[in-house]
Amino acid sequence: MVPHLATALTGPLLDLEKKILDATPAIERWFRLEWQEHTPPFYCSVDLRNAGYKLAPVDTNLFPGGFNNLATEMLPLTVQAAMAAIDKYCPDARNLLLIPETHTRNPHYLQNVARLMQIFRQTGLHVRLGSLSPDVTQPTPLALPDGNMLVVEPLVRSSNGRRLGLADFDPCTILLNNDLSSGIPSILENIHEQSLLPPVHAGWALRRKSNHLKAFDEVAKKFGKLIDIDPWLVNPLHAKVNEIDLEHDQGTEALADAVSSLLSKIKKKYKEYGMKEQKPFVIVKPDAGTYGMGVMTVKDASEVRDLSLKQRAKMSVIKDGVAVTDLIVQEGVPTFEKIDDAVAEPVVYMIDRYVVGGFYRVHAERGIDQNLNAPGSQYVPLAFAQQHAVPDLKAKPGTAAPNRFYVYGVVARLGLLAASLEMERTDPNPEVY
Repeated sequence: MVPHLATALTGPLLDLEKKILDATPAIERWFRLEWQEHTPPFYCSVDLRNAGYKLAPVDTNLFPGGFNNLATEMLPLTVQAAMAAIDKYCPDARNLLLIPETHTRNPHYLQNVARLMQIFRQTGLHVRLGSLSPDVTQPTPLALPDGNMLVVEPLVRSSNGRRLGLADFDPCTILLNNDLSSGIPSILENIHEQSLLPPVHAGWALRRKSNHLKAFDEVAKKFGKLIDIDPWLVNPLHAKVNEIDLEHDQGTEALADAVSSLLSKIKKKYKEYGMKEQKPFVIVKPDAGTYGMGVMTVKDASEVRDLSLKQRAKMSVIKDGVAVTDLIVQEGVPTFEKIDDAVAEPVVYMIDRYVVGGFYRVHAERGIDQNLNAPGSQYVPLAFAQQHAVPDLKAKPGTAAPNRFYVYGVVARLGLLAASLEMERTDPNPEVY
């Protein structure tokens, strides 16, 4: 059963919420059948935008790094979901090797690593940390803000080259919490005897958002047919522009044309739904990459043509200095949600096929039409209302927080299902499915 986030939030989204609540049995059965056909990602987080008139995922992360931001009340459920996930790959697992990001001096990220270790230790696993950094040549202590310590150790391949572990640690399962933005290290290649989760093609060295959006189009259409809604209500319009080099003004016109075309399509949708006051905008972002880098809000195609040299440079490089060559133009979904007058968006976390928690990403200096995954953002854990085992179907739409967040969990799982299809279709070794 999907847990329900406890919050005082009420407001719009009434029609869509009612449709989803009314169709709850059909929706849960549909998901159950889909998971019989497809393998969910090991873990996943989905950024949602609630605009009142639509609720849609705007980003799906297969290497989620904010487990420390989840409410501690959800730890028991998270541990159960982690057990279910591990059992699929190595039922008799004893050792788990966790490979974090190499920028492990970031105290917030280190707290995420510590929380992941806590979760998997409670599943009955011995957990140790291996580093991809060439600078880690011996066990290296890292201080946590609470005074505790983590230790990262150099990775080693076995004498026959077939297994990956530490000097005195042979794991059954290897969990990546490193999104491989800078490439796939040779030490992670040709691992066949152990489960490497997520697989390397989930990393940004190979993964492309356009593949995920294509899969989500299919999922949204199925879901729309299931509960009799326009798929647009849960799916942002989007387009892809290839062979871009903004720093040297290559592909700028093609990008401007894509922006203009998508803005026109959004306007038509607004007209269809009688939304006269709503002003369309799009988000331009790299086809690969994370951390909210290289993301820009655009309200008119002229803004693309008139980018300053500084803006072009900022849009041309993402994490680890990787150059941007392909861009996504995505329908902008404003967020009407606020916490203490600061703009907020819900982020839902899943392990295997289970929703295990969430938080609000809050940014006091950003607007309702801007990217909130930026320096200065804060995180407000969403506690779960344990007394609500099922949605309150008798409550009026918009009045029951558990209902609202049941709906959020449903739409987040659409992103999870799309990620499953995406991983299947981009897997270089499809016979494993």
